[in-house]
Amino acid sequence: MSATLHKLLFTLIALVSLAEIAVTAILFAKDTQAHHFTSRRYHDLLIVFLADSAWTSFFGVMYAYWILTQAYHFFASIAISMWWLCITAILWGVTAGLFHNSRTGGICDGLAPLSRCRQSLTVEALGWTEFALCIFTIISTWIWVSQEASDVGSWRGSWYDSQAREPHRGVTQV
Repeated sequence: MSATLHKLLFTLIALVSLAEIAVTAILFAKDTQAHHFTSRRYHDLLIVFLADSAWTSFFGVMYAYWILTQAYHFFASIAISMWWLCITAILWGVTAGLFHNSRTGGICDGLAPLSRCRQSLTVEALGWTEFALCIFTIISTWIWVSQEASDVGSWRGSWYDSQAREPHRGVTQV
């Protein structure tokens, strides 16, 4: 798998999580300001969505940055990114699955584009999108490492160990 795909996937993961923060924060703020909670569980799951989004945004942006800058350190390793992706996929799958049974609405025909029903569906859809992006990235990374196992050397290698044989500018290899 090319390095370009990883750049794209981690950038998409970060961007979708930032969109999730925005939509969930708006829905949460409306609920909190109006003191109108659909249910306590729904309100709590919005908080979990915000926490998942913050977690995913932080690490998604960091991994995209590390990939773009060809970082060589422990947290930029393939193994750590796989652990992070697995934990993140589990968080998104569980949260989106619980939210599906807790949210109100589902058939939003005839409602305004910015109705609570459509916003709830958007929050859930973005959660499932994050889950799918994480799973796809896990599978593609697994395939990439399996195909290039002899070049990468180990799971602790940097993202670009198999891509670049010449030293990165400003980095001295020992």
